[in-house]
Amino acid sequence: MSTNADPLAALGALTGVPEAVDSVRKAVDRVYGHRVMRRRSNEITAEAALRGARGSAALSGADWALEEVRRRTDFSVDDESRVVGGALRLTAEAGQLLSIWRQSPLRVLARLHLVAAGGAGIADELVGRPRLAGETVDEPLIELPLPGADEVAGRLEGLSQLIIAGGAAAPALVTAAVVHGELLALRPFGSHNGLVARTAERIVLINSGLDPKSVCPPEVGHAELGRAAYAGALEGYVSGTPEGVAAWIAHCGRAAELGARESTAVCEALQRGAA
Repeated sequence: MSTNADPLAALGALTGVPEAVDSVRKAVDRVYGHRVMRRRSNEITAEAALRGARGSAALSGADWALEEVRRRTDFSVDDESRVVGGALRLTAEAGQLLSIWRQSPLRVLARLHLVAAGGAGIADELVGRPRLAGETVDEPLIELPLPGADEVAGRLEGLSQLIIAGGAAAPALVTAAVVHGELLALRPFGSHNGLVARTAERIVLINSGLDPKSVCPPEVGHAELGRAAYAGALEGYVSGTPEGVAAWIAHCGRAAELGARESTAVCEALQRGAA
């Protein structure tokens, strides 16, 4: 089945996006300008990773309390714990793949799927590669028409070219949102596409220089905005209209702002503790 729309084709006709880009930049700058960041940035990065993984897992159906994620050591007990474990592994892996992303994004995506699906009981031949014709997808929280394997292959190549070209000088937020949206729309893997898509969004924000220390996790904001808003914004993206794509980018911008706000709150808490 084809989605009958290519959101990448709408990028040249977007309006209202500069406001979202500017708002995200200001939110990120507030975090990086906080006095705590000058001496305890590693702690902020570690806490952002944990909270981002928790948020991503929540959107994939494992909505655990932050302290439960922090406390748990065994993530192989059941489906929910495996989702949380996958989100945590992806967050750790993302930092190891930054240098490869711009040269070979499809290789990175395959690696992310391999990491996400590890220990989930999925047959080895289905892990770390885009799905083939006739193969199904297990992504129960995303109810959208599923593109066929040929369409997936073509659009993945287009996405790869966009990333390698540096987003054609597009702002980091726009590229990150498009990467995220395309991966959710295409669901190129047989499972764990949501976790992979949100990790790829984070990689773009880090690699672009917008959030080089990875302290503004958009996954936190996506979870805070809720699954219904997430799904509704994604439908706009999949429509391929300039308005729908712009609304998705704005949604991703708001998520990044909320992630930045979360880390600002962590900075404030650390500052109070040191006072």
